[in-house]
Amino acid sequence: MNILVTGGAGFIGSYLAEAYLREGHTVVVLDDFSVGRESNVPPGAIVERLDVRDPGLAQVFERHRIEFVNHHAARADVRDAVKRPELYLDVNVRGGLNLLEAARLANVRGIVFASSGGCSYGEPEYVPTDESHPLNPYDPYGASKVAFELYLQTYYRLYAMPYTIFRYPNVYGLRQDPFGEAAVAAIFAGRMLRGLDVTIFGDGEQVRDFVFIEDVVCANLLATGHAANRAYNLGWGAGVSVNQIFQMLAKLTAYGRAPIYAPPRLGEISRSVLLSDRIRADWGWRPEVTLEEGLRRTVEYLRAHVLPRTTPVTH
Repeated sequence: MNILVTGGAGFIGSYLAEAYLREGHTVVVLDDFSVGRESNVPPGAIVERLDVRDPGLAQVFERHRIEFVNHHAARADVRDAVKRPELYLDVNVRGGLNLLEAARLANVRGIVFASSGGCSYGEPEYVPTDESHPLNPYDPYGASKVAFELYLQTYYRLYAMPYTIFRYPNVYGLRQDPFGEAAVAAIFAGRMLRGLDVTIFGDGEQVRDFVFIEDVVCANLLATGHAANRAYNLGWGAGVSVNQIFQMLAKLTAYGRAPIYAPPRLGEISRSVLLSDRIRADWGWRPEVTLEEGLRRTVEYLRAHVLPRTTPVTH
């Protein structure tokens, strides 16, 4: 198929572009490169440098005869969303609607949407959390994800446009930015390898569900074969605290410092653990890469590919 990957220069999107190319699809990467990197785009992918809000998006569908969409382009930072809610509404909802209209006019075979398990459910009433849990976002980013989920359901009812929603846990792995604000495993490991202080916001007992990038890619590949027309959690169903992540990474990097604790950040929840029984029953998917293995591979990648390009820290 001719597949459009929005946000295809980002962490998860670039992995998906690679996987689609391996499977013989033609891949068009749509990215405004505000966050994504040109170095992430795999060889063989066609690049369209465009914002999802751009009215010219429909021409991209026409030019490349797009048949399938994987939508990962988004503003995706809880703390930034609290400061700039209008931006998150504009990009994630209005931009998403612009994409949906272009997809409808192109009569695509289906669309996959990257939603958020933690932010969509908000502070959960029970953990592990399944897809029947009420959607109760605590921040504007989560609200924007829920809004677009509703648009997908509406377009399916109106126009029979097939869709699959993946509610992600904390996705981590190789190529994740260790210099950003929201990727805890990569940020912690990057700072530890450079001998810098590591800050934990709150008491560190916040619980998260971590899934390795390769497992997320496998779920997305399944969605090209058949649309679910429903939402799926992608999680282990088992959580780990931020303090535990710190300890595991400190051991892998031989980091000897204690963390610095700072006040908690507005909009962040205390627990997020996702039950993925629904997709296991429907499609046979389950995560395979353990947290220990995934963190080890992440640290090895940062040590070999990213940190040699940075200036060593001396004391």
